[in-house]
Amino acid sequence: MQDAYKIEMKGITKHFGGVKALSNVSFKIKKGEIHALVGENGAGKSTLMKILSGAYPKDSGQILIDGKEVKIASPKDSKDLGIAVIYQEFMLAPDLTVAENISIDNLADTGIFVNWNHLKKAASEQLSKLGFGDIDPGVKVGNLSVAYQQIVEICKCLTRNADVIVFDEPTAVLTFTEIEKLFAIIRKLKSEGVSVIYISHRLDEIFELSDNITVLKDGGYVNTVPALSITKEELVNMMVGRSITQMFPQRNAKIGKEILRVENLNAGNMVKDVSFTVREGEILGFSGLVGAGRTETMRAIFGADKIDSGKVIYFGKEVRFSHPRQAISNGFGLLPEDRKKQGLLLEQSIRVNTTLASMYKIKNKSGIIHHKKEKKYVRDLLQGINTKYGSTEDNVNSLSGGNQQKIALSKWLSADCKCIVVDEHTRGVDFGCKIEIYKI
Repeated sequence: MQDAYKIEMKGITKHFGGVKALSNVSFKIKKGEIHALVGENGAGKSTLMKILSGAYPKDSGQILIDGKEVKIASPKDSKDLGIAVIYQEFMLAPDLTVAENISIDNLADTGIFVNWNHLKKAASEQLSKLGFGDIDPGVKVGNLSVAYQQIVEICKCLTRNADVIVFDEPTAVLTFTEIEKLFAIIRKLKSEGVSVIYISHRLDEIFELSDNITVLKDGGYVNTVPALSITKEELVNMMVGRSITQMFPQRNAKIGKEILRVENLNAGNMVKDVSFTVREGEILGFSGLVGAGRTETMRAIFGADKIDSGKVIYFGKEVRFSHPRQAISNGFGLLPEDRKKQGLLLEQSIRVNTTLASMYKIKNKSGIIHHKKEKKYVRDLLQGINTKYGSTEDNVNSLSGGNQQKIALSKWLSADCKCIVVDEHTRGVDFGCKIEIYKI
């Protein structure tokens, strides 16, 4: 039947303790359709997809595949039903190679022993099909850039020959060239009859790719509309409940004296003879393809990586931070691109993460933390960037990816930095919050 749906999710409800993540949410997608799922951070998009993937059990509701109700109690159930999910937070084993990660489900599919040469060759062929033949299948995934880890994650799911593939913020760390390659892959999947669920905060991508758009807000279903029947402004209004007239704030900062000068910086294999200056009140943008050395340059200045040669002059004095602690004590902050490994303590509370770089604000002269003062400080700060959370004592890993990013940013906002590097600072952050971050 032409009108039959590949997947139908009806009346899905999910609670985490006292927090309502989803309330009577419905979603459906046809075979060979690209269907966008949008909403603010914490709207329930990722939770809904984790229920579809078997990572979370639903409290109530139905899931139908090809018109028949199914029970999805584990990720294996979902995989056996032909569903693959490419999560915003990668599901990779950092100490295994690229080839091992790509073939993790069938390492020894031809017998009891692993054919390593076959494994590497198959991975290399798959990467080349995606247009990323430069990724070495023998390298450990943990040694790759975040963008290349994203490609490995995508490659791993494509090898499963799934009927339904969920892409959760797949382009957040990719450059335009990589995004074009990914879009070509998604369109090819559509032509082969694969159903694609696409989650993104980048609205241009939503309109370029999708056939239909479903909007969630505060854990509830809002509407499903054809992509051609709605404008970007109307979609934003549906998502955030208000019209947004200006994406980027007016630039009215006074550009002052030079505060940072980098001369002929060399660090490792990625940073070669880099020079630039930054002045008070100035926003200096860094652009380049994946592997161009942007992140590595900033890590070297921050003291996270070793500088081989060159000069860093900060407020008129030559410095060479040997440890990030030195940089922080001098009012120099770095929000890293990989929040999961470098930007947050995932199993610590929201409160601890937020004040990690500004303990001096909430300690007394004896060094004892004033917890009541700290909690109010954290609540006020997070309210300013519209962060959705239950309690300041909840662990950061209980939050959606976008809200985790807000916590990572809030740590540096509280530190009163004189100079701050923000690397992919709006990764996984919704449209409304991006505007708040740009204003800050």
